[in-house]
Amino acid sequence: MRSPDFLTAVGIGVSDLERSTAFYRDVLGMQKQRTFELGYMDEVMLAHEGRNAVVLMHYTDGSARNYRDNPVKLVFYVTDPKAMTDKIRADGLEVTREATPIETLGGAIVGLAKDPDGYVLEFLQAPPPRS
Repeated sequence: MRSPDFLTAVGIGVSDLERSTAFYRDVLGMQKQRTFELGYMDEVMLAHEGRNAVVLMHYTDGSARNYRDNPVKLVFYVTDPKAMTDKIRADGLEVTREATPIETLGGAIVGLAKDPDGYVLEFLQAPPPRS
């Protein structure tokens, strides 16, 4: 029997909620699911096809927050890692590893880039559909 417990989302702090929402929506192809205004922070939840979401969090309480280059990595399965890193580069953001095969991962193509706040994004070539 399958457990009803699972991770539904990961939240990351962002310096510019509108810019990050546009990046995750327009560049990564995620859809906005919900927005929250909590009094001390605003959040935007985005997901691919309603699955595992990223919650973009921006604190509005005036507290000092470090939004830059935090040690976080978000991993995405994509059909074409090279096309994804090309889109990120076209958006003016940094690609830190070109999408190339990694032999220790069975030759899977992997690319690395950064989002507007410097979070590491890893793009793994999606495995072929099961027959």
